[in-house]
Amino acid sequence: MMKINKKNILVTACFVFVGFSTYAQDNTWSLKASVNHALENNISILQVKNTLLTNEQDIIAAKGQFLPSANAGIGTGLGLGSGFDPVSNQRINNEVTYSANYNIGANYTVFNGFRRMNLYKQSQLNLETNQLELARIQDDISLNVVNSYLNILFNKENLETANAQYKFSQKQLNQVQELVDAGVQPQANIYDAQATLSRDLQSVTVAENNYELSLLTLSQILQVPFKGFEIEAVDIDNPSAELLYNDVTPILDYALANRNEIKVAEKNIENSKLGTEISKSGYYPSVTASYGLSSVWSERDNDFFKQSFFNEIDSNKGHNFRLSVNVPIFSQYQNKTAVAKSQIQEQNALLGLEQAKLNLEANIQRAFTDAKSALRAYEAAKVSLESQQLAFGNSEERYNIGVMNAFDLEQSRLRLVNAEASLINAKYDFVFKTKVLDFYLGKPITQ
Repeated sequence: MMKINKKNILVTACFVFVGFSTYAQDNTWSLKASVNHALENNISILQVKNTLLTNEQDIIAAKGQFLPSANAGIGTGLGLGSGFDPVSNQRINNEVTYSANYNIGANYTVFNGFRRMNLYKQSQLNLETNQLELARIQDDISLNVVNSYLNILFNKENLETANAQYKFSQKQLNQVQELVDAGVQPQANIYDAQATLSRDLQSVTVAENNYELSLLTLSQILQVPFKGFEIEAVDIDNPSAELLYNDVTPILDYALANRNEIKVAEKNIENSKLGTEISKSGYYPSVTASYGLSSVWSERDNDFFKQSFFNEIDSNKGHNFRLSVNVPIFSQYQNKTAVAKSQIQEQNALLGLEQAKLNLEANIQRAFTDAKSALRAYEAAKVSLESQQLAFGNSEERYNIGVMNAFDLEQSRLRLVNAEASLINAKYDFVFKTKVLDFYLGKPITQ
């Protein structure tokens, strides 16, 4: 039985069978409906979408850094014994003093070494990078669904082949029984035919189990009930050499310019450069401006000439303007090490882009080579099956006239069964690997 390797089909026939109906009646799913359902409900995708919402809040917070901060406060107090009057600033002895005050203030960073601007750019870049990561994860989820969907189709075709072989063995057993009853063949041939029928029944059972397990796997990925779960019956036409691309260069050029993993690596370089600029802001002086408005009111028990509350609050109010400049002289090597580490991150980001390009190129070259090899294997499997069909037909005729024994006939039949299985494997393998190349060319799943 063919084992579908994720690594080999990376993006495999993600785009085969697309264009079919999205969701069939009852609990029958199409490929498009399966992929869409997974993209809408997968937990990993929902988590990344929440991360994007967090990135949007980070952008709002970064914008807020360009605005001044403002605050206001009010207070009241009671003084007992000796002290100073908060209004007259005169000493008082053994008196009760009541006081109240308010203040309003605003602060604004005039300049901080372009830190605010770079933090704002970085917040936008983080959002763009995570959007690309979301697209990459959606590709992975789609591939998991498609891989499971195609496994079902593959196992279904194997099951059909196993059932056909079982029916043939039943027919063969009936023919042997008639020949034995007629005295043409010995009784032992019935036992051989019965053993062959039992083996074919076992093969049907294994194929049924594989088919059920593949259905269960997809239903679990989609997180839908398994009871009654089915997929649309889709026939895969026999592929041809026309599916294979003649040249790998256009695929490489398109993938290097458009693949999400390359774009993420490029965004990481931009992010690392912004990180270096943010670290360098520690070398620049910072300029801040502030404004304050405040007033105070107080009253003592023996205050005979006290003004009214609002008059005193108004007469005691005052404005305060302040401009300050902070020049960094020595930061205990904090600024120096921050810049050095940021520059190292830049180098790593550049290396990451080169590695991403090398990996992508290697994957495409391998997929192109595998597709050509799969085409040769598929064409050879077709020829082999045709030969085995002719050989088995000849063996069956010889067996019927008594020239060939049951053992040799069974060996010929097994070669035919193996040839049929090989063709199924080769067909799916070729389709998978050509669709990998389609994926790298950016063909959408709904096309």
